Amino acid sequence: MSYTVLARKFRSRTFDEVVGQTAVVTTLRNAITQNRIHHGYLFTGTRGVGKTSMARILAKCLNCLSTDGPTMTPCGTCDSCIGVSRGEDVDVVEIDAASNTGVDNIRELRSNAVYRPARARYKIYIIDEVHMLSPGAFNALLKTLEEPPEHVKFILATTEVQKIPPTILSRVQRFDFKSISPADIAAQLAMICKEEKVEAEEEALRRVARLANGSMRDALSLLDQALSMGGNQLTGDVVNELFPTTHDEQFAELIDRLADSDAAGALTLVDATLSMGHTLDYWCSRLSSQLRDLMILRVCGENTDLVDAPAGIRTKLVAQAQRFDSGAYVYMISVIEELRRSVRSAGTGRALLDAAVIRLAEAAKFSSIESLIAQVDGAAAAPRATQAPAPRSSAPPPPARAPETRPPPAAPRPTPRPQAAAPAEAPAAGMGRRVTQADLKAAHAEPVVKAALEVFGGRIVDVQRGDPKQTDE
Repeated sequence: MSYTVLARKFRSRTFDEVVGQTAVVTTLRNAITQNRIHHGYLFTGTRGVGKTSMARILAKCLNCLSTDGPTMTPCGTCDSCIGVSRGEDVDVVEIDAASNTGVDNIRELRSNAVYRPARARYKIYIIDEVHMLSPGAFNALLKTLEEPPEHVKFILATTEVQKIPPTILSRVQRFDFKSISPADIAAQLAMICKEEKVEAEEEALRRVARLANGSMRDALSLLDQALSMGGNQLTGDVVNELFPTTHDEQFAELIDRLADSDAAGALTLVDATLSMGHTLDYWCSRLSSQLRDLMILRVCGENTDLVDAPAGIRTKLVAQAQRFDSGAYVYMISVIEELRRSVRSAGTGRALLDAAVIRLAEAAKFSSIESLIAQVDGAAAAPRATQAPAPRSSAPPPPARAPETRPPPAAPRPTPRPQAAAPAEAPAAGMGRRVTQADLKAAHAEPVVKAALEVFGGRIVDVQRGDPKQTDE
């Protein structure tokens, strides 16, 4: 007897076996109980979350021959239930819209829909990947979908609901299937391993669940592959060997070189990683994934479930994540993704890669405006805190002298027409006065200005006369 893969062997056959879609199951159950069964349903969601399985379960509930009417608990043993589970029932027609996209296919469906079912209560059409239908096919389906015969039900399934015309959406009830959480997937995998008499470590199951990215079918396929290697034992070592983590030691060392602003060392490591046979696109994907995990650990902390990393590696990643702030990670990932798009069509992809690595080596020097302001404020506060108090004197303090202010230079005006000479007016205060050494000394004496010059490594320049070194008394 041929082997049945886990994804088919453990496909959900009743509402109780559906994992991670509580809202959808509750709504469909209530619709059957209250006899509010709609003539058209649209199941949408990512791959492997149970859309087709739910469509078959609903078809069995409507057509089970062991009951007098629709039921929430189909028997699973009558000819109709068995035929639906196998996809062979004459009254439940499964259509792959990817290979039946034309108007003629929909016309054939319409002509057959008028005939009553052979043995069941309803003739049910399950159209998978319905977004692949052509615009003409959608238009041909509109009338039948809006007012089908009483014995006809439609169940549409798609992964790209944005491609469904609004005219179709308005004629069906839409159910959005969520991605299944890693915890629910891991629990289901543990149950399957128990039935298959496989000893599985909890950490190995959690890792397989995280690799599935919310898809139960992907998780079962990965588990099937891992069991082929490990036999009746599923350990973390088997999973890590079969599905290597995205955290490579060479890429980790590359990120350390970038943090040290060591562009030469980083370029040497780039050459070493590319010599292993990695394409530029794959190289960008690996580095971007590793930077993403470091960013998540930096923002969410060590115990986050958003990063897939074994316990032994996680400690190193947490320490490395502190070498950049979150803003630097965002910048670096955007640079890598921009590079990834560019190298696909560039004739000098390696040159673009080397240039991007040198650019990333400068990322460690970047700081946010808030941190720079904090540095200036801290440097300015230090001299005030350490300054000795002035000796008290009985003489009254001298009157305070208002600081001189200079308005910005006026914009150039067009040359006026010659007019009669007018008496010369005195220039406004501060206008046209030359900057003296006393002014420079007074400016340098300000604590905030002094601290800012030390942080940024600048100097004060007279915008009207240029370098202050040329300013005289």
